[in-house]
Amino acid sequence: MAFQACYILPAIPLVVLLAAQAPGPERFRFAILGDRTGEASPGIYERIWKQVAGDDPAFVLSVGDSIEGGHDATAEGEWQDFERMVAPWRRIPLYLAPGNHDVWSEASEKLFEKYTGHPAHYSFDYGGAHFTVLDNSRSDQISAEELAFLEQDLASHAAQPLKVVISHRPSWIIPALVHDPGFPLQQLARKYGVRYVIAGHLHQMLHMSLDGVEYVSMVSSGGHLRASGKYAEGWFFGYATVDAEPGTAVFRIHALDGRVTELKDWGPAGLEEAGK
Repeated sequence: MAFQACYILPAIPLVVLLAAQAPGPERFRFAILGDRTGEASPGIYERIWKQVAGDDPAFVLSVGDSIEGGHDATAEGEWQDFERMVAPWRRIPLYLAPGNHDVWSEASEKLFEKYTGHPAHYSFDYGGAHFTVLDNSRSDQISAEELAFLEQDLASHAAQPLKVVISHRPSWIIPALVHDPGFPLQQLARKYGVRYVIAGHLHQMLHMSLDGVEYVSMVSSGGHLRASGKYAEGWFFGYATVDAEPGTAVFRIHALDGRVTELKDWGPAGLEEAGK
């Protein structure tokens, strides 16, 4: 695994760090977690981690909101609590995007960097895939600085056949819904062959396609369920596993109650939009 910057919990033994940095196979499985917080439901995140570990992923990506946050004075204690929470699964490398509950101030950004071991935006390679994590924790939009980082990063990894972009807020959701390809993120995705763009924040499972780019709003992994609470509308607790191979990937969406669907089953209004 080659890194622009890497995330490994500081408490993870060096042997795991070395294993995580080894080149990965062309075909592999990884998992994606939705938001843990935002009025977190007690025990849900831990139950999801137990299921994720059973799927034996090479690593886990989180779309952010790992702590409740919002207060500089208590944030460090929350990160320490988070470390203890995920300690049983420290053998699995974990990569976090910064959410609005994780980063809201200069002090909280420094704590995010301290406890993740990387800046708020970073990237890494695994096998034939490249992952770029952007920081839109403090804005509903992706800033010009983040877009410049993204373009430089994608240009530097153009040879990777599978490219995935992750951010916390789904800044793309309105133009993707109305099939407007003119926004900067879509233009960069098309230019550099990004296949998947993944976000959280909404706590709702949604899926949109735009000119060959798949946009995914991740289901909640512990943050409270809003609106109707109906499974078919994307309101449930769960996570995704992704079986990746050169140029493409198969997403499976796992509900905590055992129901499993594929990404193609979901649309911009949940399962109902996809004809289910």
